[in-house]
Amino acid sequence: MKKAWIYTLIGSVAGFIINYFFYNSENIGLDIFYALSFGVAWGMAYFLDDSKFSLPKKFLISFGGMGVLVLVGSLIFDFKLAFPSILKFSTVFVAYYMIASLRSSKSMRS
Repeated sequence: MKKAWIYTLIGSVAGFIINYFFYNSENIGLDIFYALSFGVAWGMAYFLDDSKFSLPKKFLISFGGMGVLVLVGSLIFDFKLAFPSILKFSTVFVAYYMIASLRSSKSMRS
């Protein structure tokens, strides 16, 4: 669990740097929100990368995370601005498991 928080923190910082310096949305709050969605996705992907979670359970938890991001983003900003957080979140999930699939253990944990 501790490493999942570290992934979340590092992913959030990296996501903020990418959003702030390369996309320059001129809305620091939105940059922070997108960075958090990026970091939470890395942390959650690492946390769910465990054999104790079945594939359907991983899907349900990740879809729940996306739903929470959109709900919070819609409350703070607008649905149009919150929706890209789903794209960032799901892209990170795909990237994480694609990288993990290249390893012989099929996991980034071991």
